[in-house]
Amino acid sequence: MLYQIINGTVSVGGTTILDHIDFEIKEKEKIAVVGPNGAGKTTLLKLIAGELELERDDKRTTPGIRTSRKVTVGMLRQSNEQDADKTIEELLLEGCPERESFSKERYAYEMEYDRLFVGFGFEKNDKKKQLKEFSGGEQTKISLIRLLLEKPDILLLDEPTNHLDIETVEWLEEYMKTYPSAVIFVSHDRFFLDRVVTAVYELDRNKLKRYAGNYTQYRQQKAKDIKLQTKAYERQQAELKRLNDLIEKFKHKPSKASFARSRKSIIERMEIIECPKPENASFFTGPIEPLVLGPKWVYEAEHLKIGYNKKAIKELSIRIRRGQKIGIIGANGTGKTTFLKTVAGELEAIEGKGGLGNNVLMGYFDQQTAAVQSEKSVLEHFHDLFPVMTEKEVRNTLGMYLFSGQDVAKKVSDLSGGEKSRLMLSELITGRPNFMLLDEPTNHMDIKAKETLEAAFKAYTGTMLFVSHDRYFISQVADAILVFEEDRVMYYPFGYEHYLTHCKTQDTEELSALMEAENQALVAGLRAVPKPERHRLREINTEEAYIDWRLRLAAEPIEKARRKVKTHAERTHNRQTEFYVIG
Repeated sequence: MLYQIINGTVSVGGTTILDHIDFEIKEKEKIAVVGPNGAGKTTLLKLIAGELELERDDKRTTPGIRTSRKVTVGMLRQSNEQDADKTIEELLLEGCPERESFSKERYAYEMEYDRLFVGFGFEKNDKKKQLKEFSGGEQTKISLIRLLLEKPDILLLDEPTNHLDIETVEWLEEYMKTYPSAVIFVSHDRFFLDRVVTAVYELDRNKLKRYAGNYTQYRQQKAKDIKLQTKAYERQQAELKRLNDLIEKFKHKPSKASFARSRKSIIERMEIIECPKPENASFFTGPIEPLVLGPKWVYEAEHLKIGYNKKAIKELSIRIRRGQKIGIIGANGTGKTTFLKTVAGELEAIEGKGGLGNNVLMGYFDQQTAAVQSEKSVLEHFHDLFPVMTEKEVRNTLGMYLFSGQDVAKKVSDLSGGEKSRLMLSELITGRPNFMLLDEPTNHMDIKAKETLEAAFKAYTGTMLFVSHDRYFISQVADAILVFEEDRVMYYPFGYEHYLTHCKTQDTEELSALMEAENQALVAGLRAVPKPERHRLREINTEEAYIDWRLRLAAEPIEKARRKVKTHAERTHNRQTEFYVIG
């Protein structure tokens, strides 16, 4: 145990934020604090940082906060105004414990800040610039670098991945895994938490509860706990009803009065189980099937050149098979949205062929779709689109997408950006197309909304092609990845976690699993060609097809070498035969 809060309470402005909580940090532990907005996560960080104090409690006989030793605590803060004219090098060296320029400690410190500075996306020469020359987001990154260099015993990070691109976030993940001190994270980046933390504290209704594991494991355990508590609550309610019925039946009978009193005593001693708070996120237990099954090949492109104003920015060949869910990733400006718009028919191809299969019913969502304006209420707007549904069915459907109670009476124009996106996506899914094209579907949404849509898209059995920067969303939904790089498009036939595990740790030029998008079309075709020993109607899965394709590529140079050896052997044999004849 490094740091511990025991039965602590914190109030701000007369309002209780943390109510008799227990909290513990172990040495080098990486902890996430999660909970709805306004639950008090930042208050907890300020308490640990020493900016707030626990309330006095006469019932508490021990100190409310204990530490195993004297600990240092560091919390991310913005740079002071007086630092604006200093160079980054000056600012970073302020924290160096060794002033001797040629000491080993100074050398190690400078190596570390070089590693951090470059890791956060800066150029080495940027160290000579003054702080005021950087944007607000860049200054926040510099403040984070300074804090990491201090290496406090407990590091408090509130939304550390804000202002960071995916590449930098991935670098930070690897760095934090081996960071030598304890870290407390408050973050909405679920994938980051999955990759880094080993424990999760959930703050809800002023109470803290600890879960072992990362974010996904916390969600799984919480779902199990709710299920168990619900069953226990229902059993207890049934028992209470039975006891109360007995009391009511026998309380007026003198011969049974003592029996009735004993039942009442049992109830009074009983520890009442609270009814568990239902999760706001909806979980779709059954499949969401398209109205029309659609063709086997939903979209096919051959040497398709995409771009604007007759200028091609990418060329690719690809075949999208019915039921695939392909996530498109890559840096901004590499052509992801351009490709999506080309598939949707909003942009014409520069060259090459590309087209949808027969009976494809397409649903398209982008940020313009989410900018809908209407004076109608959410209920009226949705009902007008699906007039055959009863009002009860409309309310139930909207409730599945977190529009309940007074939410359905709001004007569509008054909804936030995330709420509008959620409404448009609920309409899209309810329409049940067989091919959905989505551009950043979870932008501006909170975690509950994202989890609701993830559940819906996982239940959806049609085909999806989507662009997203939300790595957790990609990992939950996508079963294949299309990687847009600066000069090419690569295809990966498995999910995002598999991609990170097997690709990001290797040299890009030597990746055995990434393939040019054009070769993806060959693999897609290979899936439909059964091997002779397989049943004629059975198709191989993606992984088998991929292995077959790799083996075929590997076999080509071997076969070529075999033919050369055979040719050489035949020529040698012919010369020997000729010699013997002449002789």
